[in-house]
Amino acid sequence: MILMLSAAHPADDMRVVRKEGAALVEAGWAVTHLCPGPGGALPPVAGVAIETVAGRGRLSRLPALYRRAMALRPRAIHASEPDAWAIARLAGARLGCPVVLDVHEHYPSRLDTRLPAPLRPPARALLRRVLGGLARGSDAVVLAKEGLAADYPAAPRAVEVRNHALAPEGLAPRCHGPGPLTLLHLGAIGVARGWPQMLDALALTPPETRLLVIGRFTDGSEDAFRARAEALGLTPRVTLAGWMPAEAALARAAAEADVNLILFQPGEENHRLALPHKLFDGMALGLPVIAPGFAEPVAAIVEDTGCGLLVDVTRPEAIAGAVAELADPARRAGMGAAGREAAATRWGWPAEASRLVGLYRVLLGGVA
Repeated sequence: MILMLSAAHPADDMRVVRKEGAALVEAGWAVTHLCPGPGGALPPVAGVAIETVAGRGRLSRLPALYRRAMALRPRAIHASEPDAWAIARLAGARLGCPVVLDVHEHYPSRLDTRLPAPLRPPARALLRRVLGGLARGSDAVVLAKEGLAADYPAAPRAVEVRNHALAPEGLAPRCHGPGPLTLLHLGAIGVARGWPQMLDALALTPPETRLLVIGRFTDGSEDAFRARAEALGLTPRVTLAGWMPAEAALARAAAEADVNLILFQPGEENHRLALPHKLFDGMALGLPVIAPGFAEPVAAIVEDTGCGLLVDVTRPEAIAGAVAELADPARRAGMGAAGREAAATRWGWPAEASRLVGLYRVLLGGVA
């Protein structure tokens, strides 16, 4: 059994479970996702068994995650966050099994926004040393996007497994027609992900334009969002759907949304290197995207495929201008079709899954 170990990711996480775990199951391995939750087993997701550990906080759960990982005695451990990496290294050493570290973000810069500018370079250097040490003793690192490998030069193996599109099964693409537009924000939302600019842009669009938000506020700013929407007179035009299971979220987006918004704000390294699921989800649904020009991987895909418009996301008027350009249903349909075709071919998940499966065949010598 391959153990997918998470200190923070949810039980049905898109990358960990629905992409990576499902790919390993399809290749013939048994896979279990051990993660935070109510405690005990939950129904399987995409063929992946789910086990959860309860606790009041992230740190308080770590010992229980370690004990359960040891009890499960996996053939390999695939860990998804730096604190999970540390647990995986300890458990892997005792069990004598391979350990794979999944690098989702540019972790050395995660403290930048919490520190004064003079302290950021030494903090990055310290984090690089700590994380690099964990990678040095692992069997491989898996990289979710380009630009991350430089922080792990001593890793025995480095394999890129990017968050490319997982085509929704049985879900028809959005049919673009005339009429008012519904703008979509899918996934985690917060100030740094651009909701202030999103609302200010919405206020500049025709009064029938609506905004659908599917996902959680991850920075505690929901009350501020609601207050700003009320102050701008936008409350009747905004729907906060909250978190939804992946299938339900994509089905609602396909039925209602016309334009996919990705509005990461500059100033964070992870935003410059972003390669978010929401880009590929929107492409797979045939939705044109409005995205930041500074986010290099996102911009490269949008330019390569012609699936949307790149703007200065710090300027609400630029966002509103892009919305106006996409009022033409024929243009939306053309960009949406280009994105959907690309998501099914060169930007699809199968090639990434093959690299992950290939890595495990090297580490485990085939399928048990």
